[in-house]
Amino acid sequence: MRAVTVHPIDVEVIPEQLEDGVLYICERYQIALHRCCCGCGEEVVTPLNPAEWSLARHGKSVSLSPSIGNWSFKCRSHYWIRQNKVVWSGGMSDKQIQRVKESDREAKIAYVEATNRLKAAQGIPGFLGRCWAVLRHFLGL
Repeated sequence: MRAVTVHPIDVEVIPEQLEDGVLYICERYQIALHRCCCGCGEEVVTPLNPAEWSLARHGKSVSLSPSIGNWSFKCRSHYWIRQNKVVWSGGMSDKQIQRVKESDREAKIAYVEATNRLKAAQGIPGFLGRCWAVLRHFLGL
């Protein structure tokens, strides 16, 4: 069944089994997880960093930005989480999804490059250089 709200819970460790309707927020690992709000049961992972998702807190409610597009899931669901409410968005064509993926990939590359430049200027190039190599491999660059 489609979710209309999520309940945010701060956790230190991600549980092995996620419950429907719960947004698990792990600040320590800068990640938020939940089961797909369409009810398909897939686990949705949203890394919290400037190149991917941001989490805004509004008292006891939270918002994730940008939208969550589960393009690789069979359901291909697309929604926003705004102040604990699930706001459903329309479907997207394969061409639109491809443009979003390309834009996301470019944003991640720019973020990693900027982070590497900053860390190199601070004298810590080794670790971030390895992270950049892993990300490039993952993105197929």
